Amino acid sequence: MELQKNTAHTLQTNNTDHTSYLPVASLRPADILLPDMGADMKKWAVIACDQFTAQPEYWERVEDYVQDAPSMLRLIYPEIYLNTDDRQAYTDRIAAIQNEMSAYLKDEVLKERVHQGYVLTVRQTSAGERIGLVAELDLEKYDYHVGTDAPVRATEATVKERIPVRVGIREGASLESPHVMVLMDDPKKQLLEALYEERMSFEKLYDTDLMEDGGHVTGYAVTGVHAERVSARLQKMEEECPGIFLAVGDGNHSLASAKTCWENAKKDLTEEERTDHPMRYALVEAVNLYSPSLLFYPIHRVLYDCDNEALINGFAEYLEKRDMRLVRTDNDNQADVTFLYKENEASYKIGNRAGHLPVELLQKYLDEYLKEHPKQELDYVHSEAAAEHIAEDGRGCAMILGAFDKSSLFDAIEAGGVLPRKTFSIGEDIQKRYYMECRKLAK
Repeated sequence: MELQKNTAHTLQTNNTDHTSYLPVASLRPADILLPDMGADMKKWAVIACDQFTAQPEYWERVEDYVQDAPSMLRLIYPEIYLNTDDRQAYTDRIAAIQNEMSAYLKDEVLKERVHQGYVLTVRQTSAGERIGLVAELDLEKYDYHVGTDAPVRATEATVKERIPVRVGIREGASLESPHVMVLMDDPKKQLLEALYEERMSFEKLYDTDLMEDGGHVTGYAVTGVHAERVSARLQKMEEECPGIFLAVGDGNHSLASAKTCWENAKKDLTEEERTDHPMRYALVEAVNLYSPSLLFYPIHRVLYDCDNEALINGFAEYLEKRDMRLVRTDNDNQADVTFLYKENEASYKIGNRAGHLPVELLQKYLDEYLKEHPKQELDYVHSEAAAEHIAEDGRGCAMILGAFDKSSLFDAIEAGGVLPRKTFSIGEDIQKRYYMECRKLAK
């Protein structure tokens, strides 16, 4: 499949600056830095900093494996240390990261391997093959606040208290590397899958196993006329999109921090300077929501020491006030939510929910419930078996949510603004993005 056949745009083939033909695109080509092809990329690539935050042994193994080799480990702040570092340790760690960034640039550990282009990524995980596109995202097109009509939006509620510490990491940095994954609603598979078919005609940038059972990843440079075709297709897809164009799947707090840094920086810039300033953009990986290997798992709820019957009745009343209904069903596989407590099990469908996800409605009800019962504790449990075990022991009421229909994600965001915290998990921890590509944050 040739990408050019999918677009009605007239494409420029000369080496003009991308801003001349992409005045409104949320995603655009970038100058992308990587180590040379001969580098040990297995030691270079490191998993997203917000993973394994309760497993220090994971990060200790990474440290032991990397040793003194050039590695993204030296350019990131694993969030496990945000919980243990005091203010001085936090400041010292950021200084060390920024010094290492400068050294990697000075010593040419990192070189510009892609000029005004994209990187097509092919990731092998236990869930299958996942195709992605590394590009610059215009932060002017992104808004994480509830009720926004921006083309790029958060999927889940942003915890604003988590932003300042991440702003401190980005401000003053000379480089960035993405673990942010944005989702595009492309059921026709017009873009990434078409690029994948052409991958053998692109320059291979890296081809490596990933440490700690992360699978394998290959990256290809998409430049020149190929990049122009991608840019035209992206712009056409966005123009045809009536509402949300991209949803932030992973890394929303990192992207929100980048947005905050840009809002701070642009106050001192002229309109002309704002147009193409590096801080206005953030490197991300775009993935098709409809990728078969992009698995969405529901996150279940457990409410400890509660009156199970009163909890269910309260939820029914909450829904009735909003012209919805809680309807009992005997088919657990078709249930929107199942309440478990000791030997009792009750499965329900939610009628007339008008695009709202069951988890959104349940969480909003639980938020109200907890205001009236502040001494009770709510927990979020990824494992259905673990939630069931808690209920069987009589320690709490488990609320088992049905399978997450990812095709409803964009409609749900439009209906509810953003989804509640802990709505779903995209894949398992070892399937998350590894840091690989870099981009300069200073001219």
